[in-house]
Amino acid sequence: MNTQALKEMLCKMGDDALIMGHRNAEWTGLAPTLEEDISFSSIAQDQIGHALAMYTLMHEHLGEPNPDIIGFSRPETDFTCCHLVELPNSGYDFSLIRHFLFDHAEILRYKALTNSAFTPLAQVAAKITGELKYHILHANTWVRHLGNATEEAKARLQTSLNTLLPYALGIFEPSIFEQALIADGIFIGENALQTQWMQTIAAILKQTALHLPDVTTIQPVYGGRRGYHTEYLQPLLTEMTEVFRIDEQAEW
Repeated sequence: MNTQALKEMLCKMGDDALIMGHRNAEWTGLAPTLEEDISFSSIAQDQIGHALAMYTLMHEHLGEPNPDIIGFSRPETDFTCCHLVELPNSGYDFSLIRHFLFDHAEILRYKALTNSAFTPLAQVAAKITGELKYHILHANTWVRHLGNATEEAKARLQTSLNTLLPYALGIFEPSIFEQALIADGIFIGENALQTQWMQTIAAILKQTALHLPDVTTIQPVYGGRRGYHTEYLQPLLTEMTEVFRIDEQAEW
């Protein structure tokens, strides 16, 4: 089993979840309704828990530092999250579409990983898949509702979908270890995952007045998996690690 390939995969999954969880947590106290305030807060809590699970696997099985060090002590260039999760919230429509695109990719990824040859990951993936079912239920419900609502609602969602789709395609940025992961039975590969994802989100969007742009004409936004990030990640990391950096040896 290629441990470097496994470490890279776990790290990018953990980083995606950690940064997405932080972005979703920013809706706490600010969401358009109390129900959505609670929903986004709960989703954020799950996602940070998913990051902890991936970092824990790296620590316990691959000799990496403890999860707090992995999550809070690395420089920006060591993060491997996709650009989609880094973008600041710019409105509820933006965050809803990002949630829809991201969590559909997440549940398909973790479902595939329940069959992973790396047994500890397969076991964790089964638990996380159960949690992600509720994320998908939430995202689908609101996309269907607002995607068939007023002209303004439909226009705002369509604009966010058009804006975010290139970034969402960056979730599936191929790894240099892609073939090793497939050969070792660790993961089905990003191309197979993207195909499943496209079919899934297209089926949901067909139930709305929204249309899915032709992905063959879109240039995916890559770079995050290789440590090249948007201008938004460093300020987020500075804020996220502020308390930890006061005393990195403190026990809470």
